[in-house]
Amino acid sequence: MKQLSVKSKITLWLTLLMALLSGLLLAFMVIISRSVTTRTYRTLLSQTLRSNAVHVSLTDGSLDFDEEFRFYQNGVTTLLYNRNQALLAGQVPVGFSSQEAFESGSIRTVSAAGTQYLMLDLWVPSGWDNGLWIRGLVEAPENEYVTQNLLRMAAIALPLFVLLAAAGGYIIVRRSFRPLDTISAAASAISEAKDLSRRIGLPPGKDEFSRLAETFDQLFERLERSFEAETQFTADASHELRTPVSIIKGACEYARKYDETPEDRQETLDMIYRQALKMSNLIAQLLSMTRLEQGTERPAMEPTDLNTLTKQVIREGNYDISRITADLSADAVVRGDAALLSRLLRNLIDNAFKYGRPDGHVWVSARREHGEILLSVRDDGIGIPEEHQEKIWQRFYQVDSSRSDDASGAGLGLSMVDQIARLHGGYMTLESTPGAGSSFTLHLPSA
Repeated sequence: MKQLSVKSKITLWLTLLMALLSGLLLAFMVIISRSVTTRTYRTLLSQTLRSNAVHVSLTDGSLDFDEEFRFYQNGVTTLLYNRNQALLAGQVPVGFSSQEAFESGSIRTVSAAGTQYLMLDLWVPSGWDNGLWIRGLVEAPENEYVTQNLLRMAAIALPLFVLLAAAGGYIIVRRSFRPLDTISAAASAISEAKDLSRRIGLPPGKDEFSRLAETFDQLFERLERSFEAETQFTADASHELRTPVSIIKGACEYARKYDETPEDRQETLDMIYRQALKMSNLIAQLLSMTRLEQGTERPAMEPTDLNTLTKQVIREGNYDISRITADLSADAVVRGDAALLSRLLRNLIDNAFKYGRPDGHVWVSARREHGEILLSVRDDGIGIPEEHQEKIWQRFYQVDSSRSDDASGAGLGLSMVDQIARLHGGYMTLESTPGAGSSFTLHLPSA
């Protein structure tokens, strides 16, 4: 039983169920057939005898019959007796005793010469003190014979019925399980080819297999995202950590090989610390971006006032307040994660200071426009050439890497900005003119 497939097991159980139901139906038919046959014979005896009783009478001690009176009709034998129970007319069946007691209106079973009869007596009065007995006899139905015939027919029909039920059940089960075969084949192909981009692709439906296929597709999609995020994280980390690790390794080898002065040793330690800090910040940013991509770090969406958020970021950012101009609208409420939006704004302001003129300014504005909330950060710095503007949102892409010497210059800032914007259902735009500055704008739906 354990070696059988699910389809074979279901078919086997269906077949056993049909066989059991057929057996119960046969037993029910046997019981009903016996009861119906006996009741039919009793009804036939009563109707025939009462019909004859209407067509016979006793007049002055003589029997008077109508033309419709029959001594033998429908297998019923009619006998006529006087009040003293002496036979007046009719032929008694062979072996039947005429001494059976009379009981008016009661059908009973009697045995004579190995044959069972159903017997009914009726008293037909004639005057005040005279009358005659009418007795009806019919052979009791042979229920055993009927049962044998029924069982003989069942022995031929039921096996054929069970076989047809088994074949039909297997066809139905196989057709019903066809989507499961498709799911199994697709999952096996995905496993063998190691291609998580493939999907089962069953047509949408409300049955269990369609929901199972949809669940598997969602699972494969999450696995694909997780695998891609892991691959991206591994590639990014191995690529970007190579330089600081090499610098730390070279500094340590130099310090071990040469007898440094305390000033040189301090400079070496400062270099190692800066590179370690850069590695730590880089790993933290990569992990954060990976968690956001995989959905393990979900934004806490709630009404957020960009005016209050902007003031807080500027106040806590340790910026030169004299170089920042904030133009904030009275109505700039969005639904978003305050921590992520703060990180986005901080990255944009950091870039504006980093790539702006040494004595330049940064303008931050929040306003409502065409049903959107726009958060803009503009600088008057070096600007971004047009051929680089589409690439700056990529990870680790830097237009001018010579101006970056810490973790924030690893090329992850704008990539994270774009990711946070998309998580909030928005998008980023850039307007930049080389030598005149850049303006980064976050477009968000209003709360």
